[in-house]
Amino acid sequence: MSRNFTSRSKKKISHKTDFFVSKGIEYIDYKDISVLSKFINNQGRIVLRKNTLLTQKTQRRINKAIKTARQMALLPYSIKETREIKKEKDDKFIEK
Repeated sequence: MSRNFTSRSKKKISHKTDFFVSKGIEYIDYKDISVLSKFINNQGRIVLRKNTLLTQKTQRRINKAIKTARQMALLPYSIKETREIKKEKDDKFIEK
């Protein structure tokens, strides 16, 4: 018995390219805060690779650069807004 494999769902292929490959940037500098901040979300977390459309190699380099910048106190580990929101929630809980 032969099976018909043509009924598989076809995934959409994204033709978007890697930001650093398209710009011709080979070295990602941990001191370049403006570029690194594009890859951090509003909670201070590193954005996933499927959202940034980076290659594996570039994503590893971005992760390392962000972590180095955090250790050198160039980037915060968490965003202040998140802490303030959490504090407000805690204050509401204590008042009740």
